[in-house]
Amino acid sequence: MEYEILGLPVWYYIAMVAKVLVVFVWVLLTVAYATYAERKIIGHMQVRLGPMRTGWHGLLQPIADGLKLFFKEEIIPAEASTFAFLVAPLIALVPAFISFAVIPFGSTITVGGYKIPLQIAAFADKSGGVVDVNVGVLYILALSSLGVYGIVLAGWSSNSKYSLLGGLRASAQMISYELAAGLSLITVFMVSGSLSLQTIVADQAAFGWYAWRNPFLFAAFIIFFICSLAEINRTPFDLPEAETELVSGFCTEYSSMKYAMFFMAEYANMITVCAITVTLFLGGWHGPFTDAMPLLSPFYFIAKVYTLIFTCMWIRATYPRYRYDQLMGLGWKFFLPITLVLIVGNAFWINVIGAGNWLGGLFA
Repeated sequence: MEYEILGLPVWYYIAMVAKVLVVFVWVLLTVAYATYAERKIIGHMQVRLGPMRTGWHGLLQPIADGLKLFFKEEIIPAEASTFAFLVAPLIALVPAFISFAVIPFGSTITVGGYKIPLQIAAFADKSGGVVDVNVGVLYILALSSLGVYGIVLAGWSSNSKYSLLGGLRASAQMISYELAAGLSLITVFMVSGSLSLQTIVADQAAFGWYAWRNPFLFAAFIIFFICSLAEINRTPFDLPEAETELVSGFCTEYSSMKYAMFFMAEYANMITVCAITVTLFLGGWHGPFTDAMPLLSPFYFIAKVYTLIFTCMWIRATYPRYRYDQLMGLGWKFFLPITLVLIVGNAFWINVIGAGNWLGGLFA
């Protein structure tokens, strides 16, 4: 007899805990070594070596940095709002991790006769189908709006003019670019007809990546990726920190592990953004032979995510920081009108030309 808790078998809860641990550890390791990879990649792009001293070719540098920050003195400014000052790093960090709950990072695998979908907030029903959060995209959009509250709270609670300016810039930047990013996703909903990430990935497996479905989806993919970089304050949109103007922006007054949490939040957000982009536009975990060998699927997903992370680092090494007026103008005067045009153009393409693979049609 199979034991059940709240109508679900015990193995479901065991699988869920295992998936949480695997994803959490993978994100933490990727955050740690993304800092190392970025320093090495940018170093080689600038004809430098990057970290070389700690371990072979500097491989132990992230561990050394973590230990250093852990043992640094905790400083709280005398005039700071203590509770808000302490809770702000958590508010910035937590949404980046819990966004992964709805992202499918692999196919459905079979363990001990049980089907386990590689997505935290999903389970296989008795018929073998996958049940997931049917508003997964809405869940991600909601959480992406929460992270900026940590930055704004950090800027305000520090009682420093540099921190406050950084927090205000972050809130204005989020409002400006989240609008264009959200509108660009409407093109995906028009094609898939669903907010479920499982459905979106399955649709891409049947008809090809959304980025290649038609030129409007390809343009939406580019705009969504750029707007997401602006939302998470990555170079060249890192105006909330802007060391040359604001010392260190919203985290000027932070030290030790609280500073490290903001640092982790930036890289965790970058990983999350790349994972969302892969899921919505680049076929998710699908790749050659995944139907026959489902265990290959997480490796395809990770490879695509790491490719986009490399692209983020490449952008940082290539482009200078925007001026603030340029940043606002790009969001409101360029991306917002273009996304509205993309929605209309995508509707025309689907209903008049057809929703086939446009690159496939060109090269057939």
